[in-house]
Amino acid sequence: MTDSGPVADVYDCSDPEQRTAGLAAAATALSRGDLVLLPTDTVYGVAADAFTPAAVTKLLAAKNRGRSMPVPVLIGEASTLAGLVTTVPPVAHELAEAFWPGGLTLVLDHAPSLAWDLGDAEGTVAVRLPDDDLTRELLRRTGPLAVSSANRSGRPAATTAQQADYQLGEHAAVVLDDGPRESSAASTIVDCTAPTPRVLRIGAIDVDRLREVVPALTD
Repeated sequence: MTDSGPVADVYDCSDPEQRTAGLAAAATALSRGDLVLLPTDTVYGVAADAFTPAAVTKLLAAKNRGRSMPVPVLIGEASTLAGLVTTVPPVAHELAEAFWPGGLTLVLDHAPSLAWDLGDAEGTVAVRLPDDDLTRELLRRTGPLAVSSANRSGRPAATTAQQADYQLGEHAAVVLDDGPRESSAASTIVDCTAPTPRVLRIGAIDVDRLREVVPALTD
């Protein structure tokens, strides 16, 4: 972290009191359009309110990332997905049933009525239900969040709160520290917008496991 920007408030979420305070501070920060650094089940992420375009723009700027790589959305409950997309194809439902919560991101056509701007997504949204109790508790308070890995574009993903804070702390209001993540693997991304689902990125879940559920999957 540099000395040029504000210092984020860091909460040690292994302590019950700090966890409670951190969740409240994070929810408040997100509601006013600020960024929050938080753990997921894959790597640490940087989060913004998905329905505040200025906050998503701030997230992209913090990562030094262009609009050509839209920001994925995390949800706290699988049932939230239906309200974000035009339809949930059977293959997407089957994959979600098998791998959510977990390291699988599904790309679907988003509902046109939603007031968000996640980048040049061309009418789609990438959605994931993370397998992390702390982040899901926050998501239940805030609703869907735009979340990307907490690193500057082109640098390694952060697997600790300290690494996330070092790279992006000057851009965030709150850091939720819930210990190191075991792997630096990002989520696997599957595009479910076409009749045949296609793997866009191989990550935490390998293709063979996906094909056990959806044999027609291409990569």
